Amino acid sequence: MPKIDVAIIGASGYTGLELIKILINHPHFTIRYIATSEGGVSASELHPSLAGVFEQDVQKADAKEVAKHATLAFLALPHKAAMGFAKELLDLHVKVVDLSADYRLELEAYEKHYCEHEDKEHLSEAVYGLPEIHKARIQNARLIANPGCYPTASILGILPFLPYLNKEAPIFIDAKSGVSGAGKKLTPTAHFVAINENMFAYNPLKHRHEPEIAEKLRQISTYAFEVNFIPHLLPLTRGMLVSSYLQTDETIDAKAVLRAYYADATFVRVRETPVEIKATAGTNFCDIFVTQKGKSLFVSSAIDNLLRGASSQAVVNANLMCGLDETAGIPMIAYVP
Repeated sequence: MPKIDVAIIGASGYTGLELIKILINHPHFTIRYIATSEGGVSASELHPSLAGVFEQDVQKADAKEVAKHATLAFLALPHKAAMGFAKELLDLHVKVVDLSADYRLELEAYEKHYCEHEDKEHLSEAVYGLPEIHKARIQNARLIANPGCYPTASILGILPFLPYLNKEAPIFIDAKSGVSGAGKKLTPTAHFVAINENMFAYNPLKHRHEPEIAEKLRQISTYAFEVNFIPHLLPLTRGMLVSSYLQTDETIDAKAVLRAYYADATFVRVRETPVEIKATAGTNFCDIFVTQKGKSLFVSSAIDNLLRGASSQAVVNANLMCGLDETAGIPMIAYVP
């Protein structure tokens, strides 16, 4: 089949680099346009690890130029910046996979936790890009809201048990991420001296991913569970471990429920022992483990925050949008040891 031309907007960050790494070896996509807010350099100047591998020129981002070169664009831009660019691209008939938060939430929740939305016209048509629940809709979409890393790991762990949960019991999510989740910009908490040999919670019970998790669980279950989300930063480059604490209405066989729910899921692996970050690093897999004590469940999920939590999941979504096999070009071998 003919190659499909794609663009990457916002190529300077970690997720932009991961997109390039996946797409340069993709069997059906060809990178025709990469851009940042400034442009004027080569890809290998932007990311020295690409020297001798990918030397394409980096452009100053321009929607009209994207439309001349590509039929699908990945937006690895911050929230607010992404929506304006997405609107232009959609009006130019370019499909969009947006890795920011701009199209993930319903309008009221987005404006409460982020900023005023500037593209209400397209917000309603955005499909939340979690293939395990929206594969059919993704295949027919032209705008994908790629889920956040914490919501991906959290939602996938909780989903199988939603029909059995005690509606009076709050959901508690204890989440831990590597420092790359904070992006390239240096902050006091991401400084080497602060994070080395250290671990701490940040924005407990008020992190912006909490409403994303709660909203998606409500949309799926039609019930507004109380969600309590506490993220932590780990002294690791990449990886994410999410532990969810759930209460069921009655005693169930939690392991059987989990296995049955994901029996046909390409990128979810049900584990018989507690999951670990290293086994998913460098892949698009989400590993999930569950154990129980009566009606109390402990669910543990592990993903690569930069891949399943961002870039590789974005490419899976693009594969589905373009009628390709969802596994095309997707990394499956972990970075071990």
